[in-house]
Amino acid sequence: MAQLRRDHSEFEKRSAVILVAGPENAEAFRTYFSENSLPFIGLPDPEHSVLKLYGQEVNLFKLGRMPAQVLIDRQGVVRYAHYGHSMSDIPENAELLALLDELNASAA
Repeated sequence: MAQLRRDHSEFEKRSAVILVAGPENAEAFRTYFSENSLPFIGLPDPEHSVLKLYGQEVNLFKLGRMPAQVLIDRQGVVRYAHYGHSMSDIPENAELLALLDELNASAA
């Protein structure tokens, strides 16, 4: 999440809303977001409801949920999905920002 925080303003410039879903309960999520001054939306998902909707993998041998990044357009259509195979398998922000630029250009 530090990577997303670092370029949060760049995502905002592209009218993107960052929503982070995690397996913690609401109180743990609120505490984590507060302690780390995260500027985006946190969605507690202890029942894995969002995880199941988007096909995010759970691998207990690799510390639980594998990372997933999903870009959803204004109509609710998934335009990009990356499912990580390890906790460090996360696309660079530059890649996500370039995809947002493409989506915004085609929507204009």
